[in-house]
Amino acid sequence: MQDQSATEKVTEVIEQDIWGLIKDFWNAGFSYNIGSEEIKITVGLIVLIVSTFLITSIVLRVIRSFITSKLMEEDKMKFISVFKFIKYFVYVVVILITLSSTGVDVTILLTASAALFVGLGLALQELFQDVIGGIFIILDKSLLVGDVIELEGRVARVFEIKLRTTRALTRDDKVMIIPNHKFISDTVYNYTQNHKTTREVVKVGVAYGSDVEKVREVLLECAREQKGILKKPEPFVLFEDFGDSALLFGLHFYISDSFVDPKVKSELRFKINNKFRLNNITIPFPQRDVHMFYPRGRENTDELSDDV
Repeated sequence: MQDQSATEKVTEVIEQDIWGLIKDFWNAGFSYNIGSEEIKITVGLIVLIVSTFLITSIVLRVIRSFITSKLMEEDKMKFISVFKFIKYFVYVVVILITLSSTGVDVTILLTASAALFVGLGLALQELFQDVIGGIFIILDKSLLVGDVIELEGRVARVFEIKLRTTRALTRDDKVMIIPNHKFISDTVYNYTQNHKTTREVVKVGVAYGSDVEKVREVLLECAREQKGILKKPEPFVLFEDFGDSALLFGLHFYISDSFVDPKVKSELRFKINNKFRLNNITIPFPQRDVHMFYPRGRENTDELSDDV
């Protein structure tokens, strides 16, 4: 009987004191009213949300590791960028489901926060455009790391594509941070979308009366000697027009790296200038003839004024 009474007392202490203390701590918190509805935030609810958040994070990490282990390196980076957007969406859904399962009326929270959501939506409109643009870029492969692009008159090589922005290095070693919505709303030239080879041109004018066949021969010789210009396809010369002061030619050639295009063109112009001098080919400058016409009697008036 004594053992039984002692056991009952211990059970009573555990149930009423220890377990009761845990329950009181679990249910401790605060509440506030939204209209006629009462929302209660307790320690247990917070612990449950944090636990759910951690479990969801671990599950998502395992899923990401499993999928990326089967992808190529290039596709792996694209999937990770898209997965970040999916991860945030999953977090929001899981938290709402957790709150709903604990008895919290989620619709009240959403209704009360409607004005806030509208304000955030307007403020973050461009951010959402950037995110959607980043997803489109990654999925349709319209832009890849290593592509040479021209945007707003600046040429740059892409070295990183993220969900919101794309980073590219310009020819003067400056980093362009480009919002992704630019790639779906603006015209962007991609020099290397189809292939790495691009055709470039250097234009030059020679004086009227020059031997045009000699000009073509000298230009092609300069292109063949220039490093960085491909042998195949072969360079070619076009007689483009009869200018006001010069015969206009274009030396067309192919290169495999359009990012270094200005350097190749500069060295080629040095060669053309030197070879034109050696072959007595003149690069003219604009000249104008000015004819003076005097009204009748003006010359006599000028003579009289000079005598006075």
